[in-house]
Amino acid sequence: MNHAVSLIGAPTDIGAGTRGAGMGPEALRVADIAARLELLGLSVADRGNLSGPPNPWQQPVGGYRHLPEVIAWNRLVFEAVAEELAAGAIPLLMGGDHSLAIGSISAVARHCRDNGLALRVIWLDAHADFNTDRLTPSGNLHGMPVACLSGIGPDPLVAMAGTMPAVDRQAIHEIGIRSVDAGEKRLVLEAGLTVHDMRSIDELGMREVMARALAGVGPQTHLHLSFDVDFLDPEIAPGVGTAVRGGPNYREAQLCMEMIADTGQLGSLDLMELNPALDVRNRTAELAVDLIESLFGKSTLLRP
Repeated sequence: MNHAVSLIGAPTDIGAGTRGAGMGPEALRVADIAARLELLGLSVADRGNLSGPPNPWQQPVGGYRHLPEVIAWNRLVFEAVAEELAAGAIPLLMGGDHSLAIGSISAVARHCRDNGLALRVIWLDAHADFNTDRLTPSGNLHGMPVACLSGIGPDPLVAMAGTMPAVDRQAIHEIGIRSVDAGEKRLVLEAGLTVHDMRSIDELGMREVMARALAGVGPQTHLHLSFDVDFLDPEIAPGVGTAVRGGPNYREAQLCMEMIADTGQLGSLDLMELNPALDVRNRTAELAVDLIESLFGKSTLLRP
């Protein structure tokens, strides 16, 4: 795994239905994300925050809320992530709401295509994020990034990677899902999306679920983690705008990170939907940084 990490702040809640995720990057900095990664022997560069349009807080138009602004933010994210990948660094996108993963993963997809790498996306989330303008009850684009990356959505977002779809659906593994809208459920089924919901985790255990999600990852794989903090149970991570009870506990989340670290193939990641306005003394940010440390190899024992 690369030992150079670039932090990219995306301080916006443009695609969300609750204000506050725009403060996420600063909360992660308050939790000392850079210093704690440097203690693991990583070279960390904080690239500061991207600057995009403000949140106009308007009603949906044509089934989408704030579509022009979401497109603008994703273009900024795309360019920033692409620049770090070209420089040989691991981009760590600090959100911000999860709609920004469209730009991030589109940049990663283009990087993989240009370099002959297989892309694997691990999507940790309470929600499937496979909504469309026709199905969504809210119009919030943070509920649509997986659909957009799979080729379903507005053209400027769907085509951002230069190919359609940006990502083969078979390369996406969703884990921890426990909230899916009624129409979205049928679309997920019809699309053949690989979803490891909480029932799968209950029945199989997190180790087996992660083993299946990581099966086939090898030296020519670029592994991208898109980590929505609401993946975690709200009892341990209250600082999110769309909390859903019954999520993974601390040890299950640690195992996810440790098994990804064991592959040695992590190439990029999103850390999304942290909402300090709803947090308790920055507890969720501290936990997120703790988990990111494990993702980059922090462990109790030295392992071969």
